[in-house]
Amino acid sequence: MCNQNKLFKYSAVIALSALSFACGGAEEKAEESDSEPMEDRIQLVQDEAAKKVDVIIDGKFFTSYMYPDSLEKPVLYPINTANGTAITRGWPITPRPGERVDHPHHLGLWFNYGDVNGLDFWNNSAAITDKTKYGHIVHKSINSVKSGNEEGVLEVSLDWMNDQGEVLLTENTTFIFRGKDDQRTIDRIATLTAPNGEVKLTDNKEGMLGLRTARQLEHPSNKPEIFTDASGKATDVPTMNNEGITGMYLSSEGITGDDVWGTRGDWVSLSGKIGDENISVAILDFPSNPGYPTYWHARGYGLFAANPLGQKALSDGKDELNFKLAQGESATFKYRIIIYSNENVMDGQVNRDYIEWAK
Repeated sequence: MCNQNKLFKYSAVIALSALSFACGGAEEKAEESDSEPMEDRIQLVQDEAAKKVDVIIDGKFFTSYMYPDSLEKPVLYPINTANGTAITRGWPITPRPGERVDHPHHLGLWFNYGDVNGLDFWNNSAAITDKTKYGHIVHKSINSVKSGNEEGVLEVSLDWMNDQGEVLLTENTTFIFRGKDDQRTIDRIATLTAPNGEVKLTDNKEGMLGLRTARQLEHPSNKPEIFTDASGKATDVPTMNNEGITGMYLSSEGITGDDVWGTRGDWVSLSGKIGDENISVAILDFPSNPGYPTYWHARGYGLFAANPLGQKALSDGKDELNFKLAQGESATFKYRIIIYSNENVMDGQVNRDYIEWAK
């Protein structure tokens, strides 16, 4: 078989050489070009020293998976459009003029929850000094990094821990990054397992897949507000200059604006402009997810979150889930985040994309 393969290869080379001679050498140049390895369109570049993996699409930075010791959970940060515009808030890592400086735990795109066996993973940040009531998520390993022409895939393992270093949950997550033309896509598929005993994720409004958006994608600020977390800590969100602030939520149920908060739906999009660029960001739930269809913990000040487990808190007591995992039991949460650039998706584009993905 090996000799037959070699014979076929040599015969092909001879045939190509003859054709090249007949065509003035054009095919010879093509053959030389084809012999060079093509660079993948979607590049994942691991930087162990900086504790991050950069995602580059068509030569442009898209996002980074970041897991420095200074953070209480790994995040994707920043996240850019196809044109290189950041859709995520810069503060507290890279502050920008005119940004809000509330909720320091809102950074990039993250995944955690406000009540895991009584511990608050959601609100933990460097601003918290007494960690006894808080949990944190520790990056354990990068299991696979794959670049490609159609998609880039990153697989990681994480531990959800208390302040004593005990593991409540293990997380194995796959990120799938795609991009074409003016669209960028992130799939985040997380499997949580309870390795050491029963874990209760009691209904809590602070969860679960969260994104903190750039100031321009917020709703215009009409009045100051105070938001209180699960432990009773209040955060002031003041009225701010609304120049250039154009964000607007739309849910799969046709609900818009601040009314999206506390409702259920297959997806929600947030549309606005940054400079001259029309941008829409959509988060899509998946039918097999626990608590489907998810409730939306979506605030006009820039917090955009899907929370399938906080049903009692988000429904004003009408629904209740109190999700839990027995020892050794697992649950998988699958989401897609789509960043559309230079197009208005209010016409049903998100719904079409959702139907295609969910089937």
